[in-house]
Amino acid sequence: MPAAVFLRDYWQKRPLLIRSAFPGFVSPISPEDLAGLACEEAALSRVVVHDRRRDRWELRSGPFEEAMFPAMGERDWTLLVQDVDKWDMDVRALLGHFRFLPAWRVDDIMISFAAPGGSVGAHVDQYDVFLLQAHGHRRWQIDSRPGAPTDFRPDVELKLLRKFDADHDWVLGPGDMLYLPPGVPHHGVAEDACLTISVGMRAPSQAELMVDLAEELAAAVPEEARYGDPDLAPPADPWEIDEAAFGRVRAALSRLTKLDDADLRRWFGRFISQYRSAGEIPAPARPPRWPAVVATLEAGGRLLRHPQSRMAWAREGRKARLFASGLSFVLPVADARRLAAADQIDAADVAALGPAGRETMESLLAAGHYQAIKPRRRR
Repeated sequence: MPAAVFLRDYWQKRPLLIRSAFPGFVSPISPEDLAGLACEEAALSRVVVHDRRRDRWELRSGPFEEAMFPAMGERDWTLLVQDVDKWDMDVRALLGHFRFLPAWRVDDIMISFAAPGGSVGAHVDQYDVFLLQAHGHRRWQIDSRPGAPTDFRPDVELKLLRKFDADHDWVLGPGDMLYLPPGVPHHGVAEDACLTISVGMRAPSQAELMVDLAEELAAAVPEEARYGDPDLAPPADPWEIDEAAFGRVRAALSRLTKLDDADLRRWFGRFISQYRSAGEIPAPARPPRWPAVVATLEAGGRLLRHPQSRMAWAREGRKARLFASGLSFVLPVADARRLAAADQIDAADVAALGPAGRETMESLLAAGHYQAIKPRRRR
């Protein structure tokens, strides 16, 4: 299916089951590797256990001890790990198959392992998601009908649906993939021990956007800028907030209603490039010297981008602005395009950059967004 057809007919409109989306698919990660990752302090991991007899759900948050997993039993539990694409480069490589979407819209790859019968319950997500079956088989039920009930159970820590009635029912095997737009109730249950790869989109709520923008605007307002009424006249009623007062309030908040388009674009680029980041990027204690970095590259080395670094760019007149996890840099369009897309940088990439691009590259190195990797020595 051409990408344009998918975006026109399905994206944020209706679900799509794609059999053999990845023919002959072999999971890039094993259940044992996923469990090991869930034991890492910095990993975002959860375990969901379902007591089927009493219909009770338990949520546990990681990191976990290795000894926990052998004691989990053979049924009815699920391990979920977020941001696996930040930890495993083979998993990260899967994102290349989703470049028919804006890269800045992709949030992360979550991977779940489920024992037979394992599930996280019937629920609804407020973002687009692609569910790729990596190993084993999972039964997916969805309710695609308009107005499907989405109220939650009050007795569960998880946001599980109080009522769920499916109108589609499929079993997915390795390589099969299900696309779900936001707001579609769904329920997945492992038929056997299985791995499911979930590619989720970034979908900040309007409330998040408003709050972050307001905080940014507020940070630029000096403390002495306050509500004032030098034109105050004796009030008819001291307890009335009169029309003149509301006019002064509007004037005090005029920055919100007269937001410059350039300021809005710069704020959004910074916001979306750091949205829901799972971890901070530490700057090196001693920033590498640029001549030494160039020498490493010319000897066959590379610069590897930090897995937490999120980049995007936007046009700004004849130039471009590159956004990197909340930072921003002005540089030529060609340089911004090259750096935003580059998980790795070699000598040829650096040679193709203009002066502003190389200066930006130095700043990104100093901020910890790239690390110089020396070439392997031949034996």
